[in-house]
Amino acid sequence: MEEFVVLVNPKDEVLGLMEKQQAHINGLLHRAFSVFLFNENGEMLLQKRAAEKYHSPHQWTNAVCSHPRIEETYLEAAKRRLNEELGIDAELSEKFHFIYKADVGGGLWEHELDHVFTGTYHSEFNLNKDEVEEVRYISLENLDKEISEHPEQFTEWFKIILEEYKHHF
Repeated sequence: MEEFVVLVNPKDEVLGLMEKQQAHINGLLHRAFSVFLFNENGEMLLQKRAAEKYHSPHQWTNAVCSHPRIEETYLEAAKRRLNEELGIDAELSEKFHFIYKADVGGGLWEHELDHVFTGTYHSEFNLNKDEVEEVRYISLENLDKEISEHPEQFTEWFKIILEEYKHHF
């Protein structure tokens, strides 16, 4: 099944739909969301992207990041992907949104109007192995150290979104 993203202008006004990979090749601005989940110790959940992902395989990133469908709100899409990727449900709250553009290699670009959500979760996962290789929690201090020492192990968009997150909190 082809997946489509919602193309928008900087004011989040819909311009149309485009097949996801084509939008990433063309670097066109589209709707996206990112979820940061934390456990009771304040550690952030990271997921390692599956080997089958068409870009950024085997790289660590935030709990979930994806694209809402045309008929979905950002929150509905975030909750859908939590279930599809991690097999969980969690209460989420939107914290901010911003626009970024990142070269993700292979001639592909993430150019997104990204709505960032946070939540807490401290139970079991039912990982979709087509999407997620593994998950782990990490302190923000240790995360900063790992990104500094091994930036190639993390998705480009996650590094950008994490910095933006730090500016808001």
